[in-house]
Amino acid sequence: MLNRLFSLIFKFFLWFFIITILWVVVYKFIPIPMTATMLSNGIKNIGTEDPIFWKNKWANINEISPSYIRAALAAEDQKFFDHSGFDFEAMQKAFENNSKDGKKIKGGSTISQQTAKNAFLWQHRSYFRKGIEAYFTFLIELIWGKERILEVYLNIAEMGNGIYGVESASQEYFNISAKNANNEQAALVIAVLPSPKKYSAKKPGPYVRKRQKWILRQMRYIEWPLDEKK
Repeated sequence: MLNRLFSLIFKFFLWFFIITILWVVVYKFIPIPMTATMLSNGIKNIGTEDPIFWKNKWANINEISPSYIRAALAAEDQKFFDHSGFDFEAMQKAFENNSKDGKKIKGGSTISQQTAKNAFLWQHRSYFRKGIEAYFTFLIELIWGKERILEVYLNIAEMGNGIYGVESASQEYFNISAKNANNEQAALVIAVLPSPKKYSAKKPGPYVRKRQKWILRQMRYIEWPLDEKK
């Protein structure tokens, strides 16, 4: 009986690793068609005035303005090129805050962790999900690399109610493509990322404008390796 149990556990983890690794490999090469967040938000919006169907137009990394890339790095993860997926100093601070609070599980996530969560997992916060998120973060850092992680992040992050990715956001808010966005426009869109349903790039309030200005200041110190190629 015990041997049978161990055999089942071994097979479960074997297939888990095979399926998830293949999943990550496939997503390295194709535009991600849909995420759990897009689907769950669409279902939640049934019967409400909010959109059921989402807007998400894929843009390759060379079709995205460097302004968006620098804005995302400035706002979300300034150590992106210096870590291997995890900012342990930020995680330690988040852990200390969570220990004091006892209820909320606060951030400390890198762009890599956010991308892993957005591409493969659900939004509900728990330590179990954070553990799986860490596993997928390790995989995408190993298999995708930094450029692909940024490309996916900027294409599937929620940037408004029913709006996902910088191409859809640019068209929705400015009637331009993501490739033509300037620093001010990019910083404005990225400024709503902490709470894309609460804050709006179309009708930015004082908080969004303040955060936009902060991002613009931080963008001066961000270097993007592909700038010279664009």
